[in-house]
Amino acid sequence: MAGHDDASIERDIRERVEASPFHASLGISVESAIEGSVTLRCEATPALANLHGTVHGGVIATLADTAAGLAVRSTMSDPGGAHASVHLDVQYLAPATTGTLRTTGRVVKLGGRLAFAEATVVDDAGEVLARAQVTVALARPTAPGDRPQ
Repeated sequence: MAGHDDASIERDIRERVEASPFHASLGISVESAIEGSVTLRCEATPALANLHGTVHGGVIATLADTAAGLAVRSTMSDPGGAHASVHLDVQYLAPATTGTLRTTGRVVKLGGRLAFAEATVVDDAGEVLARAQVTVALARPTAPGDRPQ
């Protein structure tokens, strides 16, 4: 979506997340989106806790992966192009308790077939809970019957 203004980028990202039952089930919403950076908010309820009472690591990984992937989407020049994470590396730095979590994904490098992004997950007090690096495969739309690039 390179070349689009930040308002249209945020509208696109917000519409995609709001239309997703998966993201709704985790309490994920878009706080802001500009080209190359997306911030998500998650209201982590007790339903998202693990057996120790802290937010499950899978929720943290999902937040990081989603924010990074959407940040990549915000930079793509072809809105019809697809993107999918092919590698996710998460470092858990502190346990997350229930409450508001924020995740900001940022594009580090956008290539022709791969993009590299990072994400940081923080709690309401601003404590860094996790950091992640994400490699995202990019696919451009093709003619009918062609295989994606």
